[in-house]
Amino acid sequence: MTKHVVTFIPGDGIGTEVTNAARKIIDATGVNIEWEECLAGSVVFKQGLATGVPEETINSIKRNRVVLKGPLETPVGFGEKSANVTLRKLFETYANIRPIREFPNIPSPYQGREIDFVIVRENVEDLYAGIEYMQTPGVAQTLKLITRKGCEKIVRVAFELALSEGRKKVHCATKANIMKFSEGMLKQTFEDISKEYPTIEAHHIIVDNCAHQLVKTPESFDVIVTTNMNGDILSDLGSGLIGGLGFAPGANLGNDVAIFEAVHGSAPKYAGQNTINPTAVILSSLMMLRYLGEFEAANTIEQAILVTLQEGQALTRDVIGKQDAASTTAYCEEIIKNLGKKSTFWKARNYTPLKMPVISRAPEIVKASSKVVGIDLFIQSNSNAEDLGKSLEEIVSGLPIMLKMISNRGVKVYPSTGTSLDVVDLWSCRFMSEKQVDMTDQLICRLLEKVSLSYTWMHLEKLTIFGERIGFTKAQGED
Repeated sequence: MTKHVVTFIPGDGIGTEVTNAARKIIDATGVNIEWEECLAGSVVFKQGLATGVPEETINSIKRNRVVLKGPLETPVGFGEKSANVTLRKLFETYANIRPIREFPNIPSPYQGREIDFVIVRENVEDLYAGIEYMQTPGVAQTLKLITRKGCEKIVRVAFELALSEGRKKVHCATKANIMKFSEGMLKQTFEDISKEYPTIEAHHIIVDNCAHQLVKTPESFDVIVTTNMNGDILSDLGSGLIGGLGFAPGANLGNDVAIFEAVHGSAPKYAGQNTINPTAVILSSLMMLRYLGEFEAANTIEQAILVTLQEGQALTRDVIGKQDAASTTAYCEEIIKNLGKKSTFWKARNYTPLKMPVISRAPEIVKASSKVVGIDLFIQSNSNAEDLGKSLEEIVSGLPIMLKMISNRGVKVYPSTGTSLDVVDLWSCRFMSEKQVDMTDQLICRLLEKVSLSYTWMHLEKLTIFGERIGFTKAQGED
């Protein structure tokens, strides 16, 4: 019998109760797992370690490469970044897998609709990279970073997951109609890679329409691949369709490490009461077993969960309320008692190993000729658009540069469009080189030197043309 060593992080709040339930059920199947228990989260923050993840835990994960963990909290008043996010980023677990499937005997507006789809969420890029700046005291900025490399990895995982679970369709949900470069990159990558999977239907869908259709006809979806924030929102919507976060498992997969955890949080107010529903973590542990190749044990536990829910002899308080609710321990024991029994509620899936994409870790350089034709210079000023524009035009006179326009909050305000707009004290001033010749760094520095004599500038963005493709957007109202 194959022996597996798994890093086991009990978690904060209710974490210990739900993860121990999952571990006890797995042990009851006879799967040979050695659990290497480690710490992360609140207790580590309190010891003064700002990351919430000690070196011994990191080393354990490096050795074992597979983690079952409970929810971790980021306490208010101490600690810095979320320990959950730290673990995902540290080990480049770029694919977040969240199955959404209807359960027997669980109240939901969608009972009987046979909901069964998986959200494949990019897990390390997008707005969740958390790169933010205060440009002025009243203007905050977050950078949305999407890479071709990141898109390719997550799209390939989505198609490979469809193959491994015998699924027929993959939808790519983006906001590419508005964010044509960032979200558009995922759309384009999806359309390119889908050609390599001719047996799988591939459909692009605008993300707000995707949310709309999930509420109307959730049974029409099979696999949804999307960006980080979109995936976070859609997966919580999905859990609401089938009974709540108590039934929402998750996996964070990378090429080296896999971390399995429920979607829900640590719920500290319920800690130690032995009342919480551990199903989400148990289902996450089944994803772990399949990742380890223990398909038979995973199917056995899955069937036992379905039988337990169908029989309704031991249901937790989130399902039936406080009165007559089973404790976490009693629910766990009922599942163990039902190991070996079969349910007909779900159509059995013939799971096969998930093939993770192998993509070089070398920095990816997308080759294309490029030319800088201007800059957007962000200036802090309490002036009005007309005065600022005329002043900047005077400042750049004598340089081979023209002020094309000024925008505020993404809308052109100079030259005036004749409309009245609310403005803030951060102005995006678009300077273009004359005749679209290459604007050198030396010329940009001369421009900055002249502008800084009169104004405070916050940052700049180069306006680049890559080959025939313009690499910057126009403001609303810009010619």
